[in-house]
Amino acid sequence: MKKTKKIAISGAAFAGALLSFGVAGAWADDLTQLPAAPPPPAPPPPPAAPTSPLIAPAITGPLTIQLPPPKYTLGPLGDVYVDGIGSGLYQWQTNPVPNVLPGNNRSAGGLNNGQVFVQKTDGLFQFYAQAGAYAITSLGSPFISTPLATWGANSPAGNLWGWFPQGFAKIAPTDNFSVEGGKLPTLIGAEYTFDFENINIERGLLWNQEPSVSKGGQVNYTRGPLAFSLSFTDGFDSGVWNWLTGSATYTLNPANSFEFVAGGNLGSTHINTLRTPILQNNSSIYNLIYTYNADPWIIQPYFQATHVPANFGLYGPSASTFGGALLVNYDVGAGFNLGGRLEYIGTTGNNNLLYGPGSGAFSLTFTPTYQYRYFFTRGEVSFVKANSVADGLAFGSNGTATTQTRLLVETGILF
Repeated sequence: MKKTKKIAISGAAFAGALLSFGVAGAWADDLTQLPAAPPPPAPPPPPAAPTSPLIAPAITGPLTIQLPPPKYTLGPLGDVYVDGIGSGLYQWQTNPVPNVLPGNNRSAGGLNNGQVFVQKTDGLFQFYAQAGAYAITSLGSPFISTPLATWGANSPAGNLWGWFPQGFAKIAPTDNFSVEGGKLPTLIGAEYTFDFENINIERGLLWNQEPSVSKGGQVNYTRGPLAFSLSFTDGFDSGVWNWLTGSATYTLNPANSFEFVAGGNLGSTHINTLRTPILQNNSSIYNLIYTYNADPWIIQPYFQATHVPANFGLYGPSASTFGGALLVNYDVGAGFNLGGRLEYIGTTGNNNLLYGPGSGAFSLTFTPTYQYRYFFTRGEVSFVKANSVADGLAFGSNGTATTQTRLLVETGILF
C-alpha cells in the first residue's frame, strides 16, 4: 500500500501564507483597476487608385493615359485637362493595292499620331477638343498616311476629318443627364477611330463598315446600371443630317456589361467620298456587344449586321453584311500585354460592300504591347483571307490576290 507523505504546516507559516495571498490578491485587484493600454494605431489605408476624370478619348486598353492628367485652372472657365500623344508607325504588307491611294506600297512609315486633347470635365458647361495629325490603318483596306488623312481638302483621301477630327460642347445639368453637340465619336461598334484607343494597331474588318466621326447632337441619360444615348447626326460625316443612332448599355457589375446599338440613314444621301462611302452611308447597322474587363483580361465578343436598301436611282440593288469579332487582351504584368482579334464578315446581295457582291473575309491579328509610364511600343502581325472575290476588287496590283499579311511596329508617348 502506497504511503501518504504528511506535510506539517505551522500556524505562523499558515498565517504568513494567508497574508501573502491577501497582499497578492489586493495587488491583482489594483492591476485590474489600471486603464488598459491603448491599441496600436491602425495603419493608414492604401492610396486609392486614380480614376480618370476625362471625357475622352475613350481607350479600351491596354494603352493608358497616365493619371492624374495635367490640369490647368483658367480663371472662370475652371479646371482644364491637357493630354496628348505622339507616335510613329512602320508598316510592311504583302499584296498592296498601289493604284488606290498614293503611297500605298509594300512598306510605309512615318508619324501616325501627333494629337493634343483639351477638355473641361465638370460643371454645367463642359467641352472636349482633339486636334492634330493622325494616320488610319485598318485590315484589308489601303493605308491612309498622315499627310493624306489630315492635310489638304483636295487630297485623294478627301482630307478625312481634317486636323480637328473630334470636338464637342457638352451641357450637363445633372450627373446622369447631358446634351452634347459637335464632331462626335460614333456610338456604333466596339473599336474606336484612332489606333491608340484600341487593343490592336489596325482596326478590323467590321470597323470598315461603321461610321467613325459624325457631326450632330447627342443626348445621354443614365439610371442605375442602365445607360442610354441617342444621336442625330450626318452619319459618315456627309454634311447631311439624316442619321439616327441609339445605344443601350446594361452594366451588370464592374467587370461585365452588355450593349445594343442600332443606327441608320432615315433618307438617302448622294455623296460618295472616301470618308462618306455611298453604300455604307445609306445603310442601317446593328451591334450586340459584350465586354468583360477585369484584371488580367479584357474579353469583348460582338456581332454586327448592316443592310443597304435598294436605290436604283442612286446606287443600285440592295446588299447586306453580317459578321462577328472576338477582341482579347491579357495583362502579363510589368507593363506587358498580349492582344488579339479574330473576326469574320460575309456579304449578301448584288452590290459591293467588301471585295465584290457576295464576298467575305476572315482575319487574325496579334498585338504585343509594352508601356512604361508615358512611353509605349507595340508590334503587330495580321492576316486577312478573302473569299468569293470579284476580279479587280481584292488585293495586289491586279486586285485578284485573296490574302494580305501585315507587320507593324508603333512607338511613342501617351501623356
